[in-house]
Amino acid sequence: MTKRTDLGGSFTLVGTSMTLNRMGYGAMQLAGPGVWGPPRDVDAAIAVLREALAAGVNHIDTSDFYGPHVTNQIIKQALHPYPDDLVIVTKVGARRGEDKSWLHALSPQELIDAVHDNLRNLGLDKLDVVNLRVGGVMGPSEGSIEEPLTVLAELKRQGLVHHVGLSNISPEQLAEAQRITEIVCVQNLYNVAHRNDDDFIDDLAGRGIAYVPFFPLGGFNPVQSSKLEAAATSLQATPMQVALAWLLQRSPNMLLIPGTSSVEHVRENLYATTLQLSSEVIANLDSISSGDGQR
Repeated sequence: MTKRTDLGGSFTLVGTSMTLNRMGYGAMQLAGPGVWGPPRDVDAAIAVLREALAAGVNHIDTSDFYGPHVTNQIIKQALHPYPDDLVIVTKVGARRGEDKSWLHALSPQELIDAVHDNLRNLGLDKLDVVNLRVGGVMGPSEGSIEEPLTVLAELKRQGLVHHVGLSNISPEQLAEAQRITEIVCVQNLYNVAHRNDDDFIDDLAGRGIAYVPFFPLGGFNPVQSSKLEAAATSLQATPMQVALAWLLQRSPNMLLIPGTSSVEHVRENLYATTLQLSSEVIANLDSISSGDGQR
C-alpha cells in the first residue's frame, strides 16, 4: 500500500468548505478500451481507486459518459459509502454515440438526465461539483454558454448539485458564467508545451478558482518530448512525473487529475508530488513552450 504523502499541498474551492489535496485521480481510464464498456479486470480497477485513497487522494474526477456509466459504477462499488472528505467531481454536456463517438449533449433535458444518471450510478443524492463541458474536443469554442449553464444553476438551486465548474471555456465565457452562478473550478487543456491559458490561470488564482488541466502530456512534438525526457533523466524520474511536478509548481490553484488503470502507475504519479524542480530545470522546461511557438 502506498504511504500517505503531502500530495502537493491542498486547495480549498472558493466559497466552499471543500479542501482538496492537489494531486487527485482521473477515472476515465477505468472503463474499457476507448473509454467504452467495462474494463478487462474490474477487480484491478477497484484496487486502483482504493490505492489512490489510501495514499491520501480525496479528489476524483469522473463522468457518467465514461463507459458510459461504467466508471461511476466502479467508483460506487469500490468506495461507497464514501469518506467524508472525498470530493467527487463529475461533468455533463456530452454523450457517447452508438459508434463510440463523443457528442454534445447540452439541451435542457440532456443535462437534467445526465445529472440524474451521475447521482444514480454514484449512489449519491447530491453531486459535490459538476463541470459543464462545452467547446470542442480539445479547447473552447466561441459563443454564449448561458442556456446550458442556466439549467445547471437551476439544478443547483434544487439541491441536486452542490457546486458548479466549467470545462473547455474561455475567459469571456467565465465572465458570462459568473453572472449566472458561482464557479469553483475550470478544466482546460494545459501542459508544459501547450500554455495558451497562462494568463487565464494567473487570473483564476487571483480569484481563488481552481484550475484543473487535462492531458498533462498531450500534443508534444518530438523536440518538446526530447527536452522533457532530458529533464526527467536528470531527475531520475519519468517524463510524466516531471510534467506533473512542473504543473504543481506552476500555480497554487492547480489541481491535478492524472488517470491510470494500474496501481503501479498510481504510485508513480503520486511520487511526482515529492519532486523538487530546481530553477534551472524549471527554466529548461519553460523553454519547451516559449522556444517552440506554443505559448
